[in-house]
Amino acid sequence: MKLTETQIQELYKFTRAHFVYHYDLQTELVDHLAGGIENQIAKNPQLSFQEALHKEFKKFGIFGFQDVVEERQKVLSKRYWKIILRFYKEYFTLPKIALTLLLSVLLFLVLKTIPLGYQNYAISILFVLFLIPSSIKMVIYNRILKKKKRKWMLEEMLLNNIGAFNFIQLPIQFMNIRFEVVNPYILGIISIFSVSLLLLFYVMVFIIPPKAEELLAETYPEYKLMQSV
Repeated sequence: MKLTETQIQELYKFTRAHFVYHYDLQTELVDHLAGGIENQIAKNPQLSFQEALHKEFKKFGIFGFQDVVEERQKVLSKRYWKIILRFYKEYFTLPKIALTLLLSVLLFLVLKTIPLGYQNYAISILFVLFLIPSSIKMVIYNRILKKKKRKWMLEEMLLNNIGAFNFIQLPIQFMNIRFEVVNPYILGIISIFSVSLLLLFYVMVFIIPPKAEELLAETYPEYKLMQSV
């Protein structure tokens, strides 16, 4: 027995009612539930759709879909960081490597010139200056996300869990860590690390989100079809 379209939609409502809000994960669970229900009814035709659904849901244990959601989040989190590292590596073409070195040298000269004990404030100011436009950008992305009818877990990670709000505490942390560095080699390492970190955030905030639809289409073959509906 094949489930009807109405029953399939009931399963989508069922997953949403049990706190599964992302369409990609809903679809996986609906496919799983539908297959289990069809098998149960094939073995026992007397079972109603609701009875078969109740039995199938019990197989997920007392926490329901929670374990499945957490496992899926772990899988997508790994994929998400692979995407970030991929774009980060692609970003470092020859001109950008030269720009990174130039910015590192400029920061090195600033840290070497300012009085000892104020070097951490210089780095904090650098991060704050970056934080302002990135925060604005992330607000825009979040508004776009909220307007969409369907939520995709990877999309939410790309647009909502990256960027300014993940490192908003960094400038504060830098201000709290007072250091007085005279050694030029250590100053050089601090400069390169700070600039590289800012570039990573730049990729996360300004490079990846505009490519979200392309990345989702790679991850979910049905994404383009759903967007046209």
